[in-house]
Amino acid sequence: MKKERRVKKNVDFQKVFKKGKSFANRQFVVYCLEKPQQTEFRIGLSVNKKLGNAVTRNQIKRHIRQAFHELDQELVQPMDYVIIARKPAATMDFFDTKKSLEHVLKVAKVLKRSGRAKHANHAKIN
Repeated sequence: MKKERRVKKNVDFQKVFKKGKSFANRQFVVYCLEKPQQTEFRIGLSVNKKLGNAVTRNQIKRHIRQAFHELDQELVQPMDYVIIARKPAATMDFFDTKKSLEHVLKVAKVLKRSGRAKHANHAKIN
């Protein structure tokens, strides 16, 4: 993920927290703030020290970034997303992380995915 697509400054984080909407599941809290002046989405990550050592925290962040990279075309673009990892995220592999993020993004209604992908796989099986 390109560095320009990251929320880095504390001021930007605070705007998303104050003006954005939050959605959560057991593993992640996602704050979403629409930014019509932007052309692409940006993500900010917050992984508490209670979740583990630096290696574990960095791995969680890498998993989240990769999941967003793979969901790039399906996300609402002019938005800032701030993701806060909760305790269960420390024990998840990449596929579980991606599945959990997809779930919370669907709840937030920022994932453009339709039911066609599942339906197409089902048709192939039959």
